Amino acid sequence: MSSEFKIIGTSPVRPDALPKAAGTARYVADLDLPGAWIAGVLRSPVPAGRLKGIHKNPAFDWSRVCLITAADLPGPNVVAMVRDDYEILVQEKITYTGQALALLAAPDEALLAEALAALTPEIEPTTPALCIEDALAGVSRVWGEDNVMDEYRVACGDIDQGFAEAELILEQTYRTGLHEQLYLENQGMVARPRGEGLEVFGSLQCPYYLHKALAKALHLADKDLSVRQIVTGGAFGGKEDYPSVLAVWVGLLARATGQTVRLFYDREVDLLNTPKRHPSKTVYKMGLKKDGRITAVDVDLFLDGGANTTMTKVVLARACLHVTGGYKIPNARVRARSLATNSPPNGAFRGFGAPQALYAVERHLDLAAETLGLSPYAIRLKNALQPGDAFPFGQALGDNACASLVLHDAAERSDYERKRREYTGQKGRVRKGIGLSLCMHGGGFTGAGEDNMGTTVEVEYLPDGRLEVLSSSTDMGQGADTVLPMIAAEALGLPLDRVLRPLPDTARVPNSGPTVASRTTMFVGKVLHDACLNLIAKLADFLAASRGPARPEFAHGAFHLEGGAVASLDEAAEAFLARNGPIKGRAVFRPDPNLAWDEANYRGTAYKDYSWLAQAVEVEVDLDTYEIRPLRAWISTEVGRAVNPVQVTGQMEGGVLQSYGTAYLEDLTLRPDGRYSASRLSEYMIPTSLDAPEFELKVFEVPSPYGAFGAKGIGELSMDGGAPAVAAAVQNACGAFACEAPLTGERLFTLLEQLQSEPVHEITPPTSERARRDGEAAK
Repeated sequence: MSSEFKIIGTSPVRPDALPKAAGTARYVADLDLPGAWIAGVLRSPVPAGRLKGIHKNPAFDWSRVCLITAADLPGPNVVAMVRDDYEILVQEKITYTGQALALLAAPDEALLAEALAALTPEIEPTTPALCIEDALAGVSRVWGEDNVMDEYRVACGDIDQGFAEAELILEQTYRTGLHEQLYLENQGMVARPRGEGLEVFGSLQCPYYLHKALAKALHLADKDLSVRQIVTGGAFGGKEDYPSVLAVWVGLLARATGQTVRLFYDREVDLLNTPKRHPSKTVYKMGLKKDGRITAVDVDLFLDGGANTTMTKVVLARACLHVTGGYKIPNARVRARSLATNSPPNGAFRGFGAPQALYAVERHLDLAAETLGLSPYAIRLKNALQPGDAFPFGQALGDNACASLVLHDAAERSDYERKRREYTGQKGRVRKGIGLSLCMHGGGFTGAGEDNMGTTVEVEYLPDGRLEVLSSSTDMGQGADTVLPMIAAEALGLPLDRVLRPLPDTARVPNSGPTVASRTTMFVGKVLHDACLNLIAKLADFLAASRGPARPEFAHGAFHLEGGAVASLDEAAEAFLARNGPIKGRAVFRPDPNLAWDEANYRGTAYKDYSWLAQAVEVEVDLDTYEIRPLRAWISTEVGRAVNPVQVTGQMEGGVLQSYGTAYLEDLTLRPDGRYSASRLSEYMIPTSLDAPEFELKVFEVPSPYGAFGAKGIGELSMDGGAPAVAAAVQNACGAFACEAPLTGERLFTLLEQLQSEPVHEITPPTSERARRDGEAAK
């Protein structure tokens, strides 16, 4: 911890730690909701078609339940998001399996199930487009004329000249698949009528997203609408957009019935119907000199958006801007497109497009190193962005270019070069390998997003001497309820236990923007700091008016008055309260006039600052079972300022382990009927503590002028580079070069067969986990 701080740089116990560990934290499904009706959804069984009608069984007493179809909606048939293309209920065109056709509410589960069974949709099926290739080929028209939802382009230099100068040109296609956020707590939402208005509460990330969607769909004024976050058991982006859908559904049913209505998903419903990470296809062409220097890059990147936009437009933007990685590319051409398919809409997931993009560039550098006979570390170091270098979209870096710093540290601490040489060409059934990757992540919204957001935070000094931090930023496990009070306590010189942070409620807190994009500590924290300074300024003006003409200076929790007198913050605030009543400090994000973003040409300052991470991971590969096991991971990261070092460690280790799951375990596909291949946890494997490698983490701090006390965003950074690092380690262990994540046992087996080299022992197809367990049981 720096000596200039008392609280920043410490690691106090999280206020939510004991309730969550003891099981006393009350999640939305734990709330006592006497008399609440239960919501249900009639869903499409096909991925594409036309809804001709919904037939009601006349033998069922429909007066006992509430049924809503598209014809019954009081407002526009849209859930307001980034783009208003998400239908509340199908009007006619069905675009994915599981799409909502009608809503039901009933007083109990049995009656709800009976009512759902009494509904029969009449559907005329049509041919679906279920993947990127289908969408490009126009198998089905899901969106517009060509299924292209959005497109961005970035260019710099002379691409033809760059390839003309190259001594080697490499082209390869890379793919990443669907991934499920798999938060511990499933989706859940409740709506309760409140006079002429509505109160909605549940498990969510972005209260004002829901507020906007409800106001539009139900024609409600702001004063008649309240959205509250309940203790939320994980999100990872999965509760950014989708809770707006659930909120509108329960809101409609609550208004129609006059009853409190709840909708809680079980794991199967959650897995089959909520947004996933966008599958990607990236065609990467790179020109290089023989010494490994990059001369040109030409990239064509595709994301599978699913049937509606949700977050795809902004996920694509980040992918486009991260696809050249942390490297100096003098001549570049990047084309990024999102395509509509007949799959459930894909949405936000930790990393938000960067993991897909960085997988491609990192794997391609491994391919270049192998082709040129160079070290993967050396080729990265040669091309790493340095201070003064610029990204292809024109943003130049100053001292915040920390690519070489973290890269060198990870390679050195892991003894990467020696191990890579030692493991290359080894024999035997169980082999070791080591892989390396470099990634960066832009903090906050892309381009002018932060400038236009209007992020607002308030602090209020209460009569009992405590301070409330009023912000719509949510804590879904990442620690905002710890870090934001730390920032306020440091700014005001107060003990941390006197700073409160109530659960966000749009009726009480200003709009601080969504809890996404690695922006909470960096940007909301910065605005919070400014709000504290504005509170101090109010008190300073009050003291000047009441005690003397000179405006006192504030330092270390006290005002220094004329003549050497000192007044504590508490003394000043109590005097202000006695004379003037409540006192608040309020601040709104202030754009930097020296930074500019050209949206039309996609050039300029894409992000206010970047955090950096390099990692080396050592794995073990069993060539009998084709199992991959990470053993040790050396993580080097630059985070601006580690406000809470223990939480930084948790974010880094947890996110890296999560990224390893996407590297070799988490395999999710879309079946021909448009249904996901996994509907339970036994079918979708994620890493557990038993799969975690031994972590060795080193944190560097280069304070950013744009973040609270110099902090940068780190929530997504740890997710970005794990998959290519694991793939590189497997390649080092057994020579198999993977172009697709996840690298499952089946894919590894196929790659080893394609090597057509003499195996050390007979290669057999990978045995499924269930078959392996059955075999062991038989023995």
